[in-house]
Amino acid sequence: MTEPAPRPPLLRPSILDALFAPARGLPGIGPKMAPMIERLLGTPEQPARIVDLLFHLPQGGVARRMMGSIAEAPPGEPVTLGVTVTGYRAPQPGPGRRPFRVLVEDPTGDITLVFFGMPQARVEKMLPLGAHRYITGRIDLWDGHRQMVHPARIVDEAGLAAQPTVEPIYGATEGLTSRAISKLAHAALERLPVLPEWQDPAWIAREGLPAFADALRAEHRPESAPPPIPEGATAPPRSPARRRLAYDELLASQLALALMRARNRRAPGRANAGDGTLSGRIEAALPFALTGAQSRAVAEIRGDLASDRRMLRLLQGDVGSGKTAVALLALASAVEVGRQGALMAPTEILARQHFERLAPLAAPLRLRLLTGRDRASERRATLAALAAGEVDIVVGTHALFQDSVVFSDLGVAVVDEQHRFGVHQRLALGAKGAAVDILVMTATPIPRTLALTCFGDMDVSVLDEKPAGRKAIATRLVSTDRLDEVVAGLNRALAAGDRVYWICPLVAESEFVDLAAAEERFGDLRHSFGDAVGLIHGKMPGPDKDAAMERFQRGETKILVSTTVVEVGVDVPEATIMVIEHAERFGLAQLHQLRGRVGRGARASTCLLLYRGPLGQVSRARLEMMRETEDGFRIAEEDLRLRGEGEVLGTRQSGMAAFRLASLESDAELLQVARDDAQLVVQRDPGLKSPRGQALRVLLYLFEREAAIRLLGAG
Repeated sequence: MTEPAPRPPLLRPSILDALFAPARGLPGIGPKMAPMIERLLGTPEQPARIVDLLFHLPQGGVARRMMGSIAEAPPGEPVTLGVTVTGYRAPQPGPGRRPFRVLVEDPTGDITLVFFGMPQARVEKMLPLGAHRYITGRIDLWDGHRQMVHPARIVDEAGLAAQPTVEPIYGATEGLTSRAISKLAHAALERLPVLPEWQDPAWIAREGLPAFADALRAEHRPESAPPPIPEGATAPPRSPARRRLAYDELLASQLALALMRARNRRAPGRANAGDGTLSGRIEAALPFALTGAQSRAVAEIRGDLASDRRMLRLLQGDVGSGKTAVALLALASAVEVGRQGALMAPTEILARQHFERLAPLAAPLRLRLLTGRDRASERRATLAALAAGEVDIVVGTHALFQDSVVFSDLGVAVVDEQHRFGVHQRLALGAKGAAVDILVMTATPIPRTLALTCFGDMDVSVLDEKPAGRKAIATRLVSTDRLDEVVAGLNRALAAGDRVYWICPLVAESEFVDLAAAEERFGDLRHSFGDAVGLIHGKMPGPDKDAAMERFQRGETKILVSTTVVEVGVDVPEATIMVIEHAERFGLAQLHQLRGRVGRGARASTCLLLYRGPLGQVSRARLEMMRETEDGFRIAEEDLRLRGEGEVLGTRQSGMAAFRLASLESDAELLQVARDDAQLVVQRDPGLKSPRGQALRVLLYLFEREAAIRLLGAG
């Protein structure tokens, strides 16, 4: 009897205990197989559970259909044939591994079965002379003769009757075959409890979708192979079972976000919009007119600030779209009603840059900077002024949400580069005042489906125009064979007063390996340019990284060699050349972000994408897209199409989990349905107390969205 998994403090419903029990308790998992299951499905923090095995769905299936005869069996495709064993051929003497061969035939022809490294006695036991057997495998032609190397299955009449019509194919790991995973999945299905129906029955009937448990069984025990992929598509159509499971996962995600949003909405807010006097003066003093997109975002934000509900808004804007000006006008609104504003950036150098940008624009306001590197006396003075209400807007790093920072009356908090902060840090800053309105900014264009998925608890404003006068960046594809020409071109650029970013290749998922590549390139360029070359990488302590960046900003170094840690948003107007080495190894969104480091001044800028050929189809499409457009939102959508949400999200960096059952590419239309359904549920049954609400609680626990249950104030 398997021991149930420990019940978490949030009291997961006991009906789910069997699913959260350790997978290693299933029959067939012994000491040898257990580590393989953990490698495939577990994490260092969480051993593999039965639910992980059930959610590890097959990637496809192979139909074990009977072919009419050997003569009709197409080479290169899996087939099942009925044959008679007619002879053996022992391995020929000689060096190397020599196979044992078995000759089989039917009335239309013969075929040789080939076995490497398998004991002859075992092969003869499976295939006795004169016996009739059914073999499954792929036929190849060798020297004009048909052969099948290591048949996948060899069964007699009884074995054929017990064989599934379709064999599911699973993502596997070394030492653990797809067939072994299938057996374990079938054992896991036996532990599946009877669960309540959490979906709207009318919608399920209209869409022709099965129950949750039936959908899982259909996926792990397919009765037919996936249909062919339609022309122009990248995946076969979703089966009703797969659509049902995808929708369950999407609904759990959207319901959790809707509950979080409702909790934030329920919290009492305060009007934080004044008469527009200060913000009007600031807007009039700006050295440029607001774009239509900026004006629209400012109006949306002022609408939030004027209401008595808390603002939680995401401001998406591509590099150079003018987010900082919008943020300043939002902060000024709080000051107009006698409250304070805070702008939090992820690094000290970005915080200082924001401060330096805002200071000349915010002349009527009392502005202060607060970072971890302030001298003790400066810090004490800033903290005292903040608490006394003598500071209107404070700009800083994560130092802002430390306990020692006390505001007189914080009204609006702006968080820059949301993906660099956890949600808890955002909430900690919001807790520094009564009913603080929060504006989150990101320079990473996010496809609409991902925005719904990851920021569904927020309203969204989009800056999709660039300010007038911002020059286009010429993007060129250059083979690494021409590296010497590129270096020679840098000589001319430095002589003309330009500065250069040189981004080193993403060698592996290892900062140490990436660092070695950066240090090697740094050494090569130092031979040509001496002390004009600087280096920055992720293993540097924060102050050293800032110092290297500042030397480049001041022009003490002219070429900055870097891994991909070049700070998002740091302005160096004199930097006009971006070299990205082995660009084919980067994602589209990352290439776009890196390119945005140049083109910030009055001079024309260039981005050189160095690649090593020959390029694969996806890599070529990615680089061609970079050459075609600077539209970050178009690039983000294409990145999602080419790589899928798990890659685009960058799960390790962002902390956002990719879906296990749903695919944002294949199930995008279901996402909007799930969002609408979740919002309707929260409006009608905010405490999830109705019969469907109780079933939806089970859904939230099943997909490990327990935090949403905590928001209901009940277990």
